[in-house]
Amino acid sequence: MKLTLEGIKDCELWNKAGITLPGYDVEKVSQKAKEEPKWVHFGIGNIFRIFIGGIADGLLEEGVLDRAITCVETFDYDVVDKIYDPYDNLGLSVILHGDGTREYKVLGSLAEAVKAQSADPKQWNRLKKIFASKSLQLVSFTITEKGYALQKADGSWFPFVENDIKNGPEQVTGAMAVLVAMLLERYKAGKYPLALVSMDNCSQNGAKLRESVLMMAEEWRKAGFVDTDFIDYISDENVIAFPWTMIDKITPRPSEQIAADLEALGVEDMQPVITSKQTYIAPFVNAEKPQYLVIEDSFPNGRPALEKGFGVYLADRNTVNLSERMKVTVCLNPVHSATGPLGVVLGYDLFAHMLNTNEDMMKMARMVAYDEGLPVVADPGILSPQEFVDELFHDRFPNEYLGDTNLRLAVDVSQMVGIRFGETVKAYVAKYGDASKLTAIPLGIAGWLRYMLAVDDEGKKYELAPDPMNEELQEQLGDIVVGKPETFTDQLKPILSNERIFFTDLYKDGIGEKIEEMFREMIAGSGAVKTTIHKYVC
Repeated sequence: MKLTLEGIKDCELWNKAGITLPGYDVEKVSQKAKEEPKWVHFGIGNIFRIFIGGIADGLLEEGVLDRAITCVETFDYDVVDKIYDPYDNLGLSVILHGDGTREYKVLGSLAEAVKAQSADPKQWNRLKKIFASKSLQLVSFTITEKGYALQKADGSWFPFVENDIKNGPEQVTGAMAVLVAMLLERYKAGKYPLALVSMDNCSQNGAKLRESVLMMAEEWRKAGFVDTDFIDYISDENVIAFPWTMIDKITPRPSEQIAADLEALGVEDMQPVITSKQTYIAPFVNAEKPQYLVIEDSFPNGRPALEKGFGVYLADRNTVNLSERMKVTVCLNPVHSATGPLGVVLGYDLFAHMLNTNEDMMKMARMVAYDEGLPVVADPGILSPQEFVDELFHDRFPNEYLGDTNLRLAVDVSQMVGIRFGETVKAYVAKYGDASKLTAIPLGIAGWLRYMLAVDDEGKKYELAPDPMNEELQEQLGDIVVGKPETFTDQLKPILSNERIFFTDLYKDGIGEKIEEMFREMIAGSGAVKTTIHKYVC
């Protein structure tokens, strides 16, 4: 069985294998999207295909959506060449339940995959045509937090951003410059309205996206590439809206075991690939069943019936903000960022296995969420923080069938610590005058910095997960030697006081010295990390 439009015509074989096929005409909904695009998505990796693509698939099955999603890749073009094109843009959803059972479904909700590559005239002109379409209602994004970043921690432009500013709309490379270039096409075509919907895990993601768009556009105005009317067009949120969202679905890297199992069922060519840009991806996507997507209902050109999608809630901005703060700053992501890097240092591959077998790490995880997070989280109303955390610890975190790794949880942590820890720190300062009551969160920050030394608790070296600040942070920590605490002096001060990283100065908040002390204990020698964690959680 081949995962292609021709291959899925043999329904009997797929049904016999236990794989559900689309109940709608895939070619028809794809063609409709190509002629009159309604929904475009930037960042077409794993989370997009199984979550956003899965929502669209469900709406197509219900008959409340009549066309597929237009997929745009701004970073890793190998994804288009190796995962979309060979499989006729079909995807295979694999839902992993905690009891070991699985749900398989072919997704036909992805219309076409376009490379946002200004150097490729065919792809670039296709993208322009899509954005000039009056029918287009929304552009959603899962490009990770670093996809919105234009500046380094010191406030200077990233080199690619500097080039995008200098070269103008026709020679762009970065996601934000691509987006602004496409908004310029839409402006020229008729100043049509549009919703730009960030679905990335960052606080006030809509505001972050809007800030980057306006910043890039303003630099182009200064350079003479755009006029003030264009700035007015994208600045008016009644015309170009930036809805806020909260998104939640644990989506690990594709499993080689699942690939083998699918091939044993008769599905051909299921092996994962690692692209030249280190994207781990496969023709299938494996993930948990639970999912939440809370979206601010602000769509100036109309929208699909998103509220009918599984796990989707439409709300006002304040409710979205509270939901996002509940999840990103308290319940889920802080647990991942506090314990994932430490799990790497301790030698654990799987996150769930670590929590299920290491009592101290489970205690630390529960402290981050229950003891330190819940007391300062506001109830968003549509989701109960207590019930959300209970579901995480009773059902979601213990699910070893997910195969989620600690190394994945260590990806891009430098871009996330400000939201995942800084917000709770600031809440404690507001409530108590300082954050000295916190223990597990400072321990997690110290653990992340200990992880950055790239030496595990037994003294063995490992490779760090991708992070845009790896080089900078390792340079700052370069003189520190595990086993020689005397090599640690004041190397953490520029990091822990950096408000671009934590959105606050942790020394002024009363926990900078505490983190330093925890870090010092963690570098004492072999087994010091394990000993330090036990000391502070017991």
